[in-house]
Amino acid sequence: MEIKYFRLIKTIQEEGSIANSAQKLFLTQSALSHQLRELEERLGFKVFNRVRNKWQLTDEGAELYRLGNSILDSIEKGFQNIEQLRSGSVGTIKVSTECYSFYQGLSGFIQKMGLLYPEIKVDLILEATHQPISKILSNEIDIAVVTVKPENETLSSIAIYEDEIFAIMHKENPLNKPDFLDTHDFSDAHLIIHSFPLETVSVYERYLKPNKITPLKISAIPLTEVALEMVHANMGIMCIPKWALKPFKLSDELVFKRIGKNGLKRRHYLVFREVDKAKKYINDFISNFEEEFSRK
Repeated sequence: MEIKYFRLIKTIQEEGSIANSAQKLFLTQSALSHQLRELEERLGFKVFNRVRNKWQLTDEGAELYRLGNSILDSIEKGFQNIEQLRSGSVGTIKVSTECYSFYQGLSGFIQKMGLLYPEIKVDLILEATHQPISKILSNEIDIAVVTVKPENETLSSIAIYEDEIFAIMHKENPLNKPDFLDTHDFSDAHLIIHSFPLETVSVYERYLKPNKITPLKISAIPLTEVALEMVHANMGIMCIPKWALKPFKLSDELVFKRIGKNGLKRRHYLVFREVDKAKKYINDFISNFEEEFSRK
């Protein structure tokens, strides 16, 4: 039985007349009478009796009226709950990372979020790059992507995905000869990074610094396109995960080399304030982020 018939019975019973009911349901009296007649024909029994210009429910109609009230109340309550949930999905999320290369994959994700959750606004806060944890603690941003899990009881962390950093170079570069790059291979290399400080460069902080190795030359080139042109001209090497270069057309003359025998891998964490865990729009962002980036 369609919901419209329950509304029809409820309205006629509470309004007491076809004229008033038709007006409330935005129907003509003829259309309303037609719907009622159609319903009674389908059911095989009368829902209303007309007594002295008044409409009275039959016993069967009274049962349908009680059932309809229960169903319509449940629907109304359900929509109220949905509205409350949706109101909790409204908010602005300020996001930053510890490294500029992370932004390569975020633009597409933010565009997707805008389509799925138009009530959630996501802002990239570039000026918080390299120091996102302190910016979360000071409430200047809400979520950060980092590779070191912070030890702070006021913060929550979720491991999102693991990637591997490769050295990318021209095939004629002398470092293309070994199967993988060892620490000493960087001693005479020209390392092209995105930006200083070196402590934010994964290959240096995780691989070279612990072994007290500093490349012969280090250049900060903030534009990946320009850095790739330099690598293509055999002017140096870059160290970057492969996924960060997906938006770029790479020359066949460029090669990837593993860093260390077992590769230079890192775990990425999504960090946010513990008190924000109850916010639905934060959870919507996190769950979609996990789904999107776990495939890397």
